[in-house]
Amino acid sequence: MSTQDRLTDALYGLGWSTVKKLPEPAAVRLGRTIADLAWKQRGKGVQRLESNYARVVPDASPERLAELSRAGMRSYLRYWMESFRLPAWSEERIQGGFEPKDLHHLTEGLATGKGVVLALPHLANWDLAGAWVTTKLGISFTTVAERLKPETLYDRFVAYREGLGMEVLPHSGGTAFGTLARRLRDGGLVCLVADRDLSASGVEVDFFGDTARMPAGPALLAQQTGALLLPVTLWYDDSPVMRGRIHPPVEVPEPGTRAEKTSAMTQALADAFATGIADHPEDWHMLQRLWLADLDPAKGSA
Repeated sequence: MSTQDRLTDALYGLGWSTVKKLPEPAAVRLGRTIADLAWKQRGKGVQRLESNYARVVPDASPERLAELSRAGMRSYLRYWMESFRLPAWSEERIQGGFEPKDLHHLTEGLATGKGVVLALPHLANWDLAGAWVTTKLGISFTTVAERLKPETLYDRFVAYREGLGMEVLPHSGGTAFGTLARRLRDGGLVCLVADRDLSASGVEVDFFGDTARMPAGPALLAQQTGALLLPVTLWYDDSPVMRGRIHPPVEVPEPGTRAEKTSAMTQALADAFATGIADHPEDWHMLQRLWLADLDPAKGSA
C-alpha cells in the first residue's frame, strides 16, 4: 500500500472513530469550517463543482456561482459529518432524520411483490435515506459499491453500510447484476446511485441541455425482472431533517428494442434527477466531470 493510500485510509478511519463521538452541534460546526476552508482554497474539486453548477444554473452570475459552490461544499461536508456519525445515531434519530414525500410509490410497489428499484443522484445523503428505509420501514435492500483504493478503504465503506442494514455488492466482478435481479424477482428492494457512468456501457442522455452518460443498470433490471423503477431526489433545508421525494414510476415503453427502451427509461431518470437538482443545486455533490463535452471536448455539442 502506498503512503498516499495509507493516509487516505487513516483519515477516513479517524472520521468514523472520532467525529461520531462529537456532540452534533460540534460536528456541524466542524463540517462547516472544513467546507469553508476547502472552498476558499479553490482546488480542482471546488472548481469542477462550480463548473457543473454553471450548467445547472446557466444564467447565474459569477457571484451567484461562488455562493452556490460555497453552499455546495457545506452541503457536501454535512453529508460526510452525518455519514461519520450515522453508526452512532439511535434508531429514533435516524427515523426522525428523513422525511420523504410520496412514500406510497415505494410501499405500494413493494406490496405488489414484483420488486422495486430506487435510483438516486448524488444529492444530499443517500446513506441516511438508506438507513431510514432499514430502520423506519424495516425493509432491507441491496446496493452496489464501487471498489475503492486502497482495498482497506473499500472494506470500511462496506462494513459501514452493512452496519446500517444494507446488503452491499462490489461493482466489479460481473456478478452484481445477476444478484440484483434475483433480489428483485424475490420481491426485494434495490437502491442504486445512478447519475454518473463513465463506462462504455453507459447510456447517453440529454442533461441540462448537453450530453452526459448514465448507467443502464436500473432500466435493464426493471425490464428483465418486471420490477418498478422509481427515481428519488433528496435535499437539505435549514433543519436537521433531510427531505426527499419519490417520483412516479418510470414505465417500460411498449414498442422498441431493448436498447431503445433502456435509452428512453434512462432519459426519464435523467429528467427526474434534473428536476431535483434544479430545485436544490447546492445539494448535488458532483465534484467530478460528468458531461461528455467536459470529458472529451470533441464529443460535446456545438
